[in-house]
Amino acid sequence: MKKEQRLWNFYTMVERERKFMLGEMSQVKGLMPLLMKPRNKQKWSAADKRELMMHLKKLSLVSPYIAVIVLPGGFAVLPVLAWWLDRRRGRRAPPQAKGAG
Repeated sequence: MKKEQRLWNFYTMVERERKFMLGEMSQVKGLMPLLMKPRNKQKWSAADKRELMMHLKKLSLVSPYIAVIVLPGGFAVLPVLAWWLDRRRGRRAPPQAKGAG
């Protein structure tokens, strides 16, 4: 039963992350035309620069996923990625000494 529960938890996590990535990537619409403005002999306005910064911040949220997909040997880095994405990493309490108390 534990193995089935772990498998279910894994599939639930994968589905959650897939939805997160799709949501983030869908919010990056309009980035390519914005990036092509200088190439098309147009200048970026202040609003364009703010929008560009917003898009880059959103992309930084999914960059770990992109690194695993794109980089050669990316799947070998998965344990490091899991450690880096662990939100509890900085909030864990120090282990209690046995027999104390």
